[in-house]
This record gives sequence, C-alpha cells and structure tokens, in this order.
Amino acid sequence: MARRRKPLKCEPVPSNGSSATTQQLKVERLAALAWGLAHPLRIKILQLLAKRETCVCGEIVDEMPVAQSTVSQHLKILKEAGLVQGEIDGPRVCYCINAVSLAELKELIGKL
Repeated sequence: MARRRKPLKCEPVPSNGSSATTQQLKVERLAALAWGLAHPLRIKILQLLAKRETCVCGEIVDEMPVAQSTVSQHLKILKEAGLVQGEIDGPRVCYCINAVSLAELKELIGKL
C-alpha cells in the first residue's frame, strides 16, 4: 500500500514593498532587455560598443561576419530594447551603449 505524502508547504516570497503593478512592470522590462540579448550577434555588438569610449558609426559592420542589413536589424532590436542609443550623423547612425539600461539590466537580473 502506498504511503500518502504530506502536501508541501511553500513559504511566500517576502515582499519588498512593491505593488503587483510595479512588479509586473519590472518583469516586462527585464523581458524586453533580455530579448535584446537573445542572439549571439547582439551580444557581440554590445561587447564591441563596450570596448569603445565613443559612439561607433560604420565600424560595427566591418567587425561583424554578416551583411550590413543583418547588423542593422540587430542594432534596431538593441535600440528598441533600450540597450543602445543611436544618433544620426549625416548619412549614418552612430551607436553607443545605454549605460542606464545596462545598469538596470544588471539590477533586475541580480534580483531574480
């Protein structure tokens, strides 16, 4: 005859005083930032930008093993996620890391 197991008693996670809405917004923000990192090429682009102290214009394409249109698509996603900033400089767009969003990503991941 099988023994009956006691139901598990799960302790609630302590609240940090944030409302459910605030928590949901943080979850959604983390998901958006994580989506920006969800491809190896986007991580390589971020690493390239992190090594530079100034914004990068055309050199990104020269450093990547893919077509310019592919790099542009990944930069668009990084920009939409808020991980990079882009400034129009004549016929080109110059990109740099958004340090505020990167710090936010680190904080949100640290709280998982």
